[in-house]
Amino acid sequence: MKDRLLAAIRSELRARFDRLTKAAREAHAAATDPGSKAESKYDTRSLEASYLAAGQAKQVEDLARDIEIFESATLPEIGIEDAIDAGALVEVDLNDEPQWFLLAPAAGGVTLDHEGREITLLTPASALYQKLLGLHTGDSLDDPPLFVSEVL
Repeated sequence: MKDRLLAAIRSELRARFDRLTKAAREAHAAATDPGSKAESKYDTRSLEASYLAAGQAKQVEDLARDIEIFESATLPEIGIEDAIDAGALVEVDLNDEPQWFLLAPAAGGVTLDHEGREITLLTPASALYQKLLGLHTGDSLDDPPLFVSEVL
C-alpha cells in the first residue's frame, strides 16, 4: 500500500509543479511586460507583479526539492505494535473526527485522496508530527485532543 501511496504523492507533486510553473511563467511575463510599466509614481502594478513572480519562483524551487526527495524516498512498513516513527501512516481521531496523516520527509501540508482516505503530509517541522512520534495504537493526547486509531 505504501508503494502506491508514494506513487500518488509523486504524481500529485508533479501536477502541482506543472501548474505552479505555468503560473510563475505568467507572473514573470506580466512583471516584464511593457504594458505593466508604472504610469505614475503611485502605480505599483509592476512592482506587485515582480513580487508575485519572485514568490512563485521560490515556490517552484521548493516544490522541485520536494519532488526530488520523494523520488528517492521509501516508507518503512510499521507494524501495529510499533511506535509511530518517520514514514508512518497514522489514523487519529482528532476532535472526534477521523483523520489520516503521513509522517513524511517533505511537502508538509499537502493533502491528497488515496484509496478512500484523505491523507495530509506532516514534516518534522510540524508540532503534530513531533507529538505523534513514539505513540502507539490506542494512545491519546490532550493537546491537541486526539486518539491514535491505527498505525501502518
